[in-house]
Amino acid sequence: MKKNIGIFSGSFNPIHIGHLIVAEQIVDLTEIDEIWFMVTPQNPFKINKSLLNEKTRLKLVEIAIADNTKFRASDFEFELERPNYTYKTLNLLNKRYEDQYEFNLIIGWDNYVNFDKWKNYKEIISNYNIYVYKRKVKKTNTNLIESKNIKILDSPEIEVSSTTIRDKIDKSQSIKYLVRREVEEFIKINDLYKKTI
Repeated sequence: MKKNIGIFSGSFNPIHIGHLIVAEQIVDLTEIDEIWFMVTPQNPFKINKSLLNEKTRLKLVEIAIADNTKFRASDFEFELERPNYTYKTLNLLNKRYEDQYEFNLIIGWDNYVNFDKWKNYKEIISNYNIYVYKRKVKKTNTNLIESKNIKILDSPEIEVSSTTIRDKIDKSQSIKYLVRREVEEFIKINDLYKKTI
């Protein structure tokens, strides 16, 4: 029997407790057996000057999930062309692991309301389950896509963002409790997210 894998893709710049709480809830609430934190080298929708090197962000994810056997850090997209698109990632994963895993996509509500802007989004909906977790959004789309493969989760709404964490670090403010202690220590030791003039 194939193992159910949830692909949780993002910049994770840096990974924070919100990501971890959502992932844990998804494992509890769904048929997903394991979550792969897919570190994205370059998001097609984002140009972020404060984006750390992908290997450093992967390291932060590895540190954050080290004690959870149901979580895995993935560098799968590092070998793909940039910018990469989710439909390609899912199709390539499916091709490589077709005998082992069944892949599902995990996205936030902010991505769901704009899902019709994703490249080949209809292909994704047709071939994969999509689990949507709550996030606050400034604008809403009244024409939300409906499909038996789209599953809206009753997950907690965590008001933590990577942007806030980066701003706090730059202002020498505490990020205690916003990230795992080990992640906080790694950021401090390596002087990450400090802007240079």
